[in-house]
This record gives sequence, structure tokens and C-alpha cells, in this order.
Amino acid sequence: MSSTIVEALLPIVVTLLLGYLAGWDRNFSGDQAAILNRMVMLYALPLNLFAGIMATPRDQVLSAGPLLFVITLGMVGSYGVVLGFARYLFHRPIGVAALEALAISGPAVPFVGVPVLGHIFGPASAVPIAIASLLMNLVQVPLTLIFLVAGAQATDDTAANAPKGGNFVDYGVHACKEPVVWAPLAALLLVLCGLSLPHALRGSLTLLGQSTGGVALFASGIILFSRQVMWDGQVFRAVFAKNVLMPAITWGTALVLGLSPALRQESVVTMAIPTASIAVMLAVQYRVAEREMASVLFFTTMLSVLTMGAFIWLTSL
Repeated sequence: MSSTIVEALLPIVVTLLLGYLAGWDRNFSGDQAAILNRMVMLYALPLNLFAGIMATPRDQVLSAGPLLFVITLGMVGSYGVVLGFARYLFHRPIGVAALEALAISGPAVPFVGVPVLGHIFGPASAVPIAIASLLMNLVQVPLTLIFLVAGAQATDDTAANAPKGGNFVDYGVHACKEPVVWAPLAALLLVLCGLSLPHALRGSLTLLGQSTGGVALFASGIILFSRQVMWDGQVFRAVFAKNVLMPAITWGTALVLGLSPALRQESVVTMAIPTASIAVMLAVQYRVAEREMASVLFFTTMLSVLTMGAFIWLTSL
């Protein structure tokens, strides 16, 4: 088991460090990292999800209902809880509270999940990756954008950069136009209809899709270098909540619901994945809590080698 954990997590650290060194050596800038992320989100990840789901047996997709419920509860439920605590207990601005909620409840499944879950669960990992990606793009990101717009319009120095109007439905419709959303949905419908891809065509789609994890992690390393990290009480609370509380609560929920050991491990490891870089991208775009979000991304990623490894080991007992 220890060798499995090392094989799954060591590539994350190495690739992130390579990206960090590339930024430090001025080979890539933060803007270029955003371009790499755009390639991943528009092409590599949708192809990877589409091919992965199409390779998943229909019975396995139909049996993923409990997994869907647990991950939805973990990502959407915790988003609302963190947003409420940040806004009303710690009295944070609504835009900052929304970013903190996204950072804690949104795991970087599209990026980190591909090498980690793929290594541990094989083709079955396409299901939790697709679930988490859909929840993030259809629920979490639109909600965060709404709160960021509301906060930006209330602040003179950022109001000019904020889009006017917009609601959850508008952002939800916009999200459905993104390949990372409609590609896995299309694959899911095809699988439920009993259709499959020819092996040759599946291999053609995965050629670029296999680059998802490496390119995304490399770009995340560049972003980490471009933002100065810090450590304070707010960063500590976010890191502890993301890396320890979230997977622990998910584990407890899975036990209460009586999930099988395999589904229980899938859900816990999925929620143990560190913060998604979208939180940093939105913080930079709206000039809100940039250093804090970059710091949360940095420390959740670095410490996830220990915390994620621990949860992988504990859920395999």
C-alpha cells in the first residue's frame, strides 16, 4: 500500500516543483500558465472525461448513485456551510467568503484527480472525476461568480471590471456550453443508452486527454510561483478544513450510508484532493484575496502528500 501511495502522489509533487522552477527561471509567466490551463479545460480534460466514461461499463455507471450523493453533499453542502461561516461568523466580504467556500469545498479533481484517482481506481475513476467536475462547473463556479460580481459592484475600484447583472441561471447556461461540462454529460447519456466507442477511436481521444494531469499541475506550479504565499490564521483554517475536515466528514457520511469499501474510498480520496486552481484564477481576475487563495492552493497541495496519503491508507484498511 505504501508503494501505491508513493506512486500516486510523488508525480504530483515532482510536476508541481517543475512548474514552480519554470516560473522561477522565467521560462513561463502567470499569463502563460493561464493559457495552459485553458488548453486543459477546453480540450485535454473534456476528451479525457469523455473517453473515460465511455470506457466505463453501464452497470458501473448505474451503481454510482450513492457516490453521486456523497460527493454532492460534500461539495455543495460544504460550500453553503463555509460561505455562511465566513460571511456571518468571521464577517468577511461576500466575494472573499465565496472564494474561501470554493477553495475549501472544491477539490482539484480535474487536475490532481486524473493522476491520483486514475492510478488507484483505473478506468472507474472517470465517474468521480466527472461528478466533481460537473458540480464545480455547474454549481460552485456560477455561485462564486455571482457573489464576486455582487462584491465587485459594491467596490469602486473593481466595479468597472465586473460584468453587469447575471444570475445563477445565466452562469449555469454559460457553464453548460463549456466542453468540460457537456462532454461528460454526452458520454454519460451514450453509456446509459448502451453505446460504446471503438477501441481505435477511444485511443485517439485519450492521446491528448492523457496530458491533462501533467499540464494542469505544471501550470499550477507556475501560478504558485507568480503569487507570494503567506501563512496566517485564515489560511490555516482553510487548509485544515480542506485537507482534514472535508475528507473526514465525507468518510463519516459514507459509513452512515453504508457505502461499499470501494465507493467509500473513492468518495473520501476525491474530497481529500487539494484546492482547485480556479479559486486563484477568479481571485486574480477580480483582484480579491489573491495572496490568500494562492497560499491556500500552495499549502493544501504540498500538505496533501501527507493528508491524502493518510486517507488512502486508512480507507484501504
